Amino acid sequence: MLKLTYTESSFDLECVTLSLEEWVAQRVILALRVGQSLCIEPTTASFLLPVDLPGVEVLRAEVKRDDREIIALCACDAEYMEVTLRGSWLSASSKDSVGVFVTTMSDRAEFFLHKLWQEAQFCASVMSE
Repeated sequence: MLKLTYTESSFDLECVTLSLEEWVAQRVILALRVGQSLCIEPTTASFLLPVDLPGVEVLRAEVKRDDREIIALCACDAEYMEVTLRGSWLSASSKDSVGVFVTTMSDRAEFFLHKLWQEAQFCASVMSE
C-alpha cells in the first residue's frame, strides 16, 4: 500500500506493508478511541516526477500492465510528468487539506513509484544546496 501524508507545508510518500483494509481499520479504531472525526472518501492524488529519472520507463510499463487504472501518467512539460493515483482520502473533514491519501496497486508498481519519488526528493535536495 502507498500512503501519502499531506501536511500544511509538504507531503511524504511511503510504502506500508499492511493491506489497505487493515490500515484503514486501524485508523478508524484510533479515531473512535480518541474521539476524533474521520472522513474517508474516494478521490485522486497527484504529484510531479522528473521525466529523466532512471526507472521512469519501468514505471510506464507497469502502468500499462495494470488494467485497474489506479495510476495514470501524464506529461506536464519537457521536464516533468504528473503521476495521478486513485484511492481514498482520510482527514478530519471532507474540506481538510491536511490528511492521508492511501492506495494500493501491484507490489512492483508501488515499489518503483516509491523508489522514483525518493530519488526525485534526493535530487531536489542536492540541487537546492
